[in-house]
Amino acid sequence: MSDETVTDNERDDDAYVLDPGTVSAVLDAVEHGQAAVLTELMAPLHAADIADLLEQISEAERRQLVLLYDREFDGEILSELDEGLREEIIAVLHPQVLADAVRELESDDVVDLLEDLDEPQQEVILEALEDADRVAVEHSLNYPEFSAGRLMQREIVIAPEHWNVGQAIDFMRASEDLPDQFYHLVLVNPRLEPFGYVALGRLMATRRVVKLVDITEEEFRTFEVGEDEADVAYAFNQYHLISAPVVDADGRLVGVITIDDAMNILDEEHEEDILRLAGVGESSMSDKVGDTIKRRFPWLAVNLVTAIMASLVIAQFEETIARFVALAVLLPIVASMGGNAGTQSLTVAVRAIATRDLTSSNVWRVIRREVMVGLVNGLIFAVVMGLVGMLWFGSPVLGGVIAVAMVINLVVAGLAGIMIPVTLDRYGIDPALASGAFVTTVTDVVGFLAFLGLAAVVLL
Repeated sequence: MSDETVTDNERDDDAYVLDPGTVSAVLDAVEHGQAAVLTELMAPLHAADIADLLEQISEAERRQLVLLYDREFDGEILSELDEGLREEIIAVLHPQVLADAVRELESDDVVDLLEDLDEPQQEVILEALEDADRVAVEHSLNYPEFSAGRLMQREIVIAPEHWNVGQAIDFMRASEDLPDQFYHLVLVNPRLEPFGYVALGRLMATRRVVKLVDITEEEFRTFEVGEDEADVAYAFNQYHLISAPVVDADGRLVGVITIDDAMNILDEEHEEDILRLAGVGESSMSDKVGDTIKRRFPWLAVNLVTAIMASLVIAQFEETIARFVALAVLLPIVASMGGNAGTQSLTVAVRAIATRDLTSSNVWRVIRREVMVGLVNGLIFAVVMGLVGMLWFGSPVLGGVIAVAMVINLVVAGLAGIMIPVTLDRYGIDPALASGAFVTTVTDVVGFLAFLGLAAVVLL
C-alpha cells in the first residue's frame, strides 16, 4: 500500500509537468527539420505548455523551433511567454506570422505584449493590426502603466436598458465579432453609462419576454480607468467577481476586465513579493547570466554591509571571545535562531500587508502576538540552549548567558519582523523589497550584543 501511495504522490507532483519524452521528441524533430512531425507533436499542447517548452530549451533550439513551426505559431503562445523571452521570440518570427498571431489576440493581450517591448518592436505589432484594433490598443497604451485602463479589454457585449432576453439573444446570434470569451451582458443607458449586467447562464435560462433589467446581478461594480491594477485584482478576489466594466472620468463604459486578467495580476504580485523577499527582484529561468548578476548584486552588496555591521559588534568583544573560545562556537546559533524567527514574522507581515489583512485596526494586536510568540519560543529554546551550554562546555553560567540572549533575540526578532515592514509600508516603501536586510541586521546586532555583552559582564 505504501508503494502505491508513493506512486500516487509522484504522479500528483508530475501531473502538470511537461512530459520529458515530448520535449525530447520535439527537439529531435527540430534537429532534423521535420516540420510536419513538429506540428503533429505541438498540436495537442496548450499554449501555456508550449511557452513552458520554449523556456526549457536553449536559445539556439528556440530559434530553430520557431522558424520551423512558422505559420502554426499561435498568438496565445506569445501572451503566455515570460517578458524577456517574448522579445526574443518576436525578433525571430517572420513579420507575416507575427501579424497573423497578434490579430488573434484580444486587445488587452495585445497591450500586455506591447508595454514591455522596445518601440521598434511595438511598431511592428501595431502595423499588423487592423485600423480599429490599432486605435483601441494605442488608446489603452495612453493610460498609466499598471492601471485598469491597461488591464481592460475593449471587446464588450452591451445592451440598451429597454431590451428583453429575446432581443439580447437574437443580437448575439447575429453578431459576427463577439469576444472569444465573455461572461456578462453589460446594460447601459443612452449616455453609455453601465448600470448593471446579466450573467450569460441566467440569460439563457430565462424566458425571451423577460426584461434584462429584471434579471441583473445583485453584485455590480465598476472601475475607473486610472485605478491601480493591484486594487482591481484585490477587489476581484475579495468580492468574487467574474468580470467588471471599466468607465472613464465621465462614467462612460470604455472596457471590461475579466477574472483571468485579474488573477494574473494577483499571481504576479505574489511572485514579485517572494522574489523581492529573497532579494532577487524580477527574475525568470530564461534570464541571461549578465541580467541575473545585475539584479542580485545590489542586494548582495547590501547584505555585505549589514554583515560588516554585525562583525563590528563582535569586534568590540574581541578580548571576551579570546578568553572564552566557547562564545565563538555558540555565536552562529544565536544569529541563526534570531534570523529565522525574524524571517518567519517578516514573511507573515509582508503577506498580510499584500492581502490587506494587516491594517491600522489590528496592527497592535498582531505585534503583541508576535512578541508573545517570540517570548514563549525564546523561553523554550533558552532552556534547551542553557542545557547544551552547560553539558557541552561544563559551565552553568555560560548556559545561563546564552539562554537569556536567546530570549532577548527571539523577542526582538518577532517585534522587528512585524514593525519593520509595517513602518516601511507606512512611508510608501515596498516592505517586500527592503525589509529582509533591516530585519537581518537588527537580529544579528541585537543577538551578538546581548550574548557577548552579557558574557562580558558575567564571565569576566
